[in-house]
Amino acid sequence: MAAAGAPDGMEEPGMDTEAETVATEAPARPLNCLEAEVAAGAAAAEESCAARGSLQPAPAQPPGDPAAQASVSNGEDAGGGVGKELVDLKIIWNKTKHDVKFPLDSTGSELKQKIHSITGLPPAMQKVMYKGLVPEDKTLREIKVTSGAKIMVVGSTINDVLAVNTPKDAAQQDAKAEENKKEPLCRQKQHRKVLDKGKPEDVMPSVKGAQERLPTVPLSGMYNKSGGKVRLTFKLEQDQLWIGTKERTEKLPMGSIKNVVSEPIEGHEDYHMMAFQLGPTEASYYWVYWVPTQYVDAIKDTVLGKWQYF
Repeated sequence: MAAAGAPDGMEEPGMDTEAETVATEAPARPLNCLEAEVAAGAAAAEESCAARGSLQPAPAQPPGDPAAQASVSNGEDAGGGVGKELVDLKIIWNKTKHDVKFPLDSTGSELKQKIHSITGLPPAMQKVMYKGLVPEDKTLREIKVTSGAKIMVVGSTINDVLAVNTPKDAAQQDAKAEENKKEPLCRQKQHRKVLDKGKPEDVMPSVKGAQERLPTVPLSGMYNKSGGKVRLTFKLEQDQLWIGTKERTEKLPMGSIKNVVSEPIEGHEDYHMMAFQLGPTEASYYWVYWVPTQYVDAIKDTVLGKWQYF
């Protein structure tokens, strides 16, 4: 019994119609790869998927792939110089050289920021020089900086400024002054040249360990700092001290004398060397040598306003 349907070698009615329908409806919905493979074969499906963008995208290169990083500029160190023209610089500060790549179209102000990041030197304390002082508002290209250029930097960090010691000469002066304070006055060179002359022949007699009021006559037979003879006259009624030498007599108001200092002469403690301070510093001292010790306290009290009538 023959089966119902088309005879062998003949297509069933409607098969062409279905194929045509599939072909006609295909554009209405994009086929996926599997459908395309079934409908038109693997080769046609691949071509169709590629045309419609249905193929899977190529996997991204792994992050560590050198090829993925090949486009990164080494100008990144110079402050984001990606894609910019860089120039090789030698930045010299504090006897130290720093090799830097820096964008040629960056300004002097930006260069100072870069120097700050390298050295710690604040921009405000920098002097940056290339054939003169580098302007902050001009680019390196404008001032014609070339590759291999040496950029000189002058300046001190805040820590350097705070760490600055006392100048050497000032420190030496302080040390000398301190040494002079410890050393007896009579051993200091400026006094030795007078004291080495010895005791004056007409010096007034001294009384060791005694205190006496001022005599009514001038104190005489003493030397001044130049080794000349000097006498002291106390004019109490005029509130003056007269310092007399062979050349002239200085009449000084007692109130103008700032201080009076004295020290026993080594080996001759019954005599003192004495200074009257005539100005604001020790440089104004007027020195007198071989003052009898019994008058030292009376002289100080009289000149400094502590004297009284006996």
